Amino acid sequence: MIPAAAPVCSAPVAAAPARQASIDVLRAVAIALMVVVHFAENLAGWFGAGESGFAGIHRTWWLPTGFGAPTFTFLTGVSYRLWLDLQRRRGRSEVAIAKGTIRRGLFLIGLGFAFNVLIWLPEDVFNWDILTLIGCGLLTLEAARRMPDAVVVFAAALIVAVAPALRAVVGYTTYWTQGYFDYEFTLADVALGGLVTGYFPIFPWLAYPLTGYALAPRLMGHGASPPDAVGQAWNWPRCLPAFGLVVAAWLAMLAWPALPPMVTGNATEAWTMFPASTAYVLGTLGGVVLALVGLHRLLDGARPRYRGLVAWAAPLSRHSLSIYLLHHAVHVWPLWAVGMATSGEPTALWQVAMPIGWALGLAAAFLVGAAVCCRWAERRGVPTVESLMRWICD
Repeated sequence: MIPAAAPVCSAPVAAAPARQASIDVLRAVAIALMVVVHFAENLAGWFGAGESGFAGIHRTWWLPTGFGAPTFTFLTGVSYRLWLDLQRRRGRSEVAIAKGTIRRGLFLIGLGFAFNVLIWLPEDVFNWDILTLIGCGLLTLEAARRMPDAVVVFAAALIVAVAPALRAVVGYTTYWTQGYFDYEFTLADVALGGLVTGYFPIFPWLAYPLTGYALAPRLMGHGASPPDAVGQAWNWPRCLPAFGLVVAAWLAMLAWPALPPMVTGNATEAWTMFPASTAYVLGTLGGVVLALVGLHRLLDGARPRYRGLVAWAAPLSRHSLSIYLLHHAVHVWPLWAVGMATSGEPTALWQVAMPIGWALGLAAAFLVGAAVCCRWAERRGVPTVESLMRWICD
């Protein structure tokens, strides 16, 4: 089986007409990280391992692995909160909001399964990639929007807290003996994959959209209008919880060998994405909150700044779902085709197709092309996956 994309991402639920430049830029940065890491991993992850020492991207400190998925899933919650406030101000009924949210959640779950089959081949249909996680997150947010924010934050904290114990109980490592998620086509394995053992299971990944939703009013202000006093968002007391998460992650890494299995999940390393360790979740949550607060202070407000940066970032953000799907097809399908043509095995060249320099060059070329194509598509009104989702779900 071929593992799903490592740090991946997806599109937000919806965006308000008065867009927040900070969200667009942060999501565009996450897209760039995603593309670079996926091209590097799938095309060159183990190329020349015995000669060059480049053996797996997760052992390479200079590759930005592990930050795209937390950013995108957190921003999903933030974007949903802004969209929800806008719908309520416009007088849209709660029933209509619920139907739209549920349709989008189901659309992304269905798209996620189709993506797994078409990109990663039918045997990996239930690898529980990021699209299925975000779809489940939207369905959860439909219930969470009726609860106080404090309850939502508590639920997110509880999800993070129990995740290591669940991994220890179900034997997480037995599903990852080859370095990727390997499961049997049984109801138990499929269900456990979605809950605990897959690439992006509910425990603990659901904590990201829930936290983004609950913190959005404190980080971005209520509603979709940009604040007049942007400096108000850079309020040190508001940033203290994020700093606290980063410090907690650092302390957990220092004390990892002495921590109980309820915290470590029997993991030997403190900072891992697969599984998403407690230190990793706390550190990335704190990091993305600080990044969003800083960009909000820098870019949003009555006097927009860095307009050139925002002009290029916004189309990438608005079409992030299309880019997520397209960049996989662009580099994975040729990989399968050449592998099949040369050896009769589609996965023969996976992670050993080319040197890392070539893979990074192709990633850069794709990002430049994607930026140009997104701007062109918006000017011409070309249909995209996002417009299809709006047509079906809104």
